[in-house]
Amino acid sequence: MSGTSPSALPPDGPRPFDWFSLKERLRRIFIGPPRDAMAPETRRHITLIAFLAWVGLGADGLSSSAYGPEEAFKALGDHTGLALYLAMATALTVFVIALSYNQVIALFPTGGGGYKVATRLLGRKFGLVSGAALVIDYVLTIAISIAAGVDALFSFLPPGWVIAKPEVAMLLLGLLVVLNLRGIKESIKFLLPIFIGFVVTHAFLIIYGIAAHADRLSTIAQQSATQATSLSSQAGWLFVVALFLRAYGMGGGTYTGIEAVSNSVNLLREPRVRTGKWTMFYMALSLSFTAAGIILLYLLWDARPVAGQTLNAVAFGAVLSDWQWGGVNVGHGLLVITLLFEAGLLFVAANTGFIGGPATLSNLAVDHWVPHRYAQLSDRLVTKNGVLLMGLAALAVLFWSGGSVELLVVLYSVCVFLTFSLTLLGLTVYWWRHRGNGWWWRLLLSGWGLTITASILAVMVYAKFFHGALVALVAVAALCAIGLLIRRHYRRVRLQLKELDEILSLIPTPEKVEPLPLREKEPAAVFFVSGYRGVGIHTLLNAQRLFPGRFRNFVFLSVGEVDTTRIKEDSTIDSLQRAVQERLQRYEHFCHAHGLAATSYASYGTDPVAAVMTLADQVLERFPGSVFFAGTLVFREENWVSRLLHNYTALAIQRALHLRGVPLIIMPMKVDDRRPRPAPTAA
Repeated sequence: MSGTSPSALPPDGPRPFDWFSLKERLRRIFIGPPRDAMAPETRRHITLIAFLAWVGLGADGLSSSAYGPEEAFKALGDHTGLALYLAMATALTVFVIALSYNQVIALFPTGGGGYKVATRLLGRKFGLVSGAALVIDYVLTIAISIAAGVDALFSFLPPGWVIAKPEVAMLLLGLLVVLNLRGIKESIKFLLPIFIGFVVTHAFLIIYGIAAHADRLSTIAQQSATQATSLSSQAGWLFVVALFLRAYGMGGGTYTGIEAVSNSVNLLREPRVRTGKWTMFYMALSLSFTAAGIILLYLLWDARPVAGQTLNAVAFGAVLSDWQWGGVNVGHGLLVITLLFEAGLLFVAANTGFIGGPATLSNLAVDHWVPHRYAQLSDRLVTKNGVLLMGLAALAVLFWSGGSVELLVVLYSVCVFLTFSLTLLGLTVYWWRHRGNGWWWRLLLSGWGLTITASILAVMVYAKFFHGALVALVAVAALCAIGLLIRRHYRRVRLQLKELDEILSLIPTPEKVEPLPLREKEPAAVFFVSGYRGVGIHTLLNAQRLFPGRFRNFVFLSVGEVDTTRIKEDSTIDSLQRAVQERLQRYEHFCHAHGLAATSYASYGTDPVAAVMTLADQVLERFPGSVFFAGTLVFREENWVSRLLHNYTALAIQRALHLRGVPLIIMPMKVDDRRPRPAPTAA
């Protein structure tokens, strides 16, 4: 027979290519090496100071000055004199919303923002609506920022290159996904120069543009008052107010992104509340200055829409038109640089969606509205599943909308102001019920903000109902319906597991027992347990039934999984360690009470499979020939939904141990999530 089988090759012959090692090397190149979730310095490394938080979270709000003021100004039509009042109202509104959200930071310093406010102060279902709107909002943040940035980028390239727009958008989206898989701080540091470039160029142009026409300010103010009076005498004050409110509402995109800080307070450096308030101040100051300043530039430089250009490009072009350097007009070159920074900031703003979106998903996962896996961290301490989901959802939205910024702005604004309104309604209710020191001015501020945001939401829905608003509302409703179904499933499973847990109380266990000595170097029955529950005892008893008298040693392994709820501070890590040790001691006590020699091992990390394999090596060295056992839930109607909603860690551990030639027996426990039986009552 010709040829030689791989197993017959001599030890020094060619070996099969190690794809796993290659994959690991590539992962470390693009994503970076793992981080130790238990190290305090690691948690300090991944948190953000106020300045970096302003860059990472404030870019979303600041980038809205690229399209929000333009939509508001164009809604005035020929009555541009009202733009002066619009600029003042815009600046004031930014600070009203920002100050209101400072209350959210103080009341909920662990993050969650609008979702936590609506859940705790209005009820779970209000929280679900707010959370669903927030998730869609962050998906749209990514989509609209990339679409608007690509439009700006291709406005300076040859017309024939426009065919490459979709590929460039996907490339940028993929780059942001990889950056965020590396870590939040890494992505922010990479994008920092773009953010600084935008702030410097736009601040300079606004200050210079206003100063250059400062002599017109008094004239503009008089003309604005005259136009408002004249318009009211012709059409009535009601028409003037309606026109102003419509323009004010259509500029609602200007205020999107303000809530990002309160949603992600858990990412900030201690003291979180103070850091959050400083971040909010930086954001409010920069956004109010930029948005109001740009509207004022439109008015002072008589900007009018031009086909193929944004209104910002028209206004900045007018400001820079006469700039000379050595007899050469450099205005156009400076305009291109300014608008490139504007496009770049839009890409930075897309990064906010990858920060706030996964954070919101993790809060929803903790409350069982979405699958639990969205609260899990990768070995780089980011919510990998959330980042990937946000990227895929944004890609789908870009394809569906064709990258239309006008359509995406409507969807975006409806979702944002739905969350704003619920948050401020919750704060209003809270201060009405809790009348402590200074409650009245907080109530007034919250009520004022609620009136503003609810009015903008109503205007957007009425004016754009069939042009995007209806789609946004249907999307929020659909996500809420999915959340209700997921929570109902988890609730039914919990009821059945609770019934099994209660069986533990029926097993007699002495209070004080004398531990039996372990038999070193003899095989052990090794059990993976996640808590002192009926599933663990069920697995232990079944192993004894299947292998009577086979084992004299019993070992329990448990991994304290560090997820988004436990990475926030040292105290939560300490409580996790205490909880893991306590449940392992209870398993040992149970075995000792029934004449079984037992011990336990614990490990901590974000990847339970990797942590378990480390423990398995220690056990096999001490107890060679051991057999491993794990319990898992088996549903009557197994499908992709149940696989998505439940953690199948046991199967992953079985595969990893099998590759090492170590047996793992999975003990299934049948669960019928359709018809939960009532919990047994005491006789």
